Amino acid sequence: MFSGIVESVGTVVAVVSTDVGRRLRFRAPDVVGDLAVGGSVAVDGACLTAVEVHPDGFTADVIGTTLSRTVAGTYAEGSRVNLERALKLGDRLDGHLVQGHVDGVGEVTGVRAEGDSRLVDFTLPPDVESVTILHGSVTVNGVSLTVNALPGPGLCQVALIPHTRAVTTLDALRPGDRVNLEGDLIGKHVGRLHAARTASAPPPTSSGSSS
Repeated sequence: MFSGIVESVGTVVAVVSTDVGRRLRFRAPDVVGDLAVGGSVAVDGACLTAVEVHPDGFTADVIGTTLSRTVAGTYAEGSRVNLERALKLGDRLDGHLVQGHVDGVGEVTGVRAEGDSRLVDFTLPPDVESVTILHGSVTVNGVSLTVNALPGPGLCQVALIPHTRAVTTLDALRPGDRVNLEGDLIGKHVGRLHAARTASAPPPTSSGSSS
């Protein structure tokens, strides 16, 4: 479990193809202090397992399913990524509940400045759109953000404050870039319960009379 509060920006330093996907090595000295083999790290919001830990970073295996559902397939040497270690029980939850399970990939459709902030518009896959509400939470490349606007069907807008722009990779987003998206966890559960209740509800009975 994560919070969507990025700890560090790391760099991909090696990409090796394997029989089941890719092995990625990350330079990330700020997140290896207490990271052990088998530990979890959210990389751009996708939960990956550290299979090797080095003095200056870690290595993770990414299988085909993850490559097809996230932006990990686009990583190359030099790619910068948002990193967050798994929460410890009792940690302060400054963002929102994030599982590290990417629900889909969106595409940036617009970026514009507004004062010191930057507004970013992007598409929402149906699974994410169904649990996204105005002023609710959405995770973009591992960053917990508030939904600033819903400009239209299948679209979302977030505002990047100067701090977020300084400590994450999101300031580099441009139209056409693809981003990992995770919908709000509470919204997912509420939606599932509502769907189950609706499906099990008895059909309405007619109150009319026949002659």
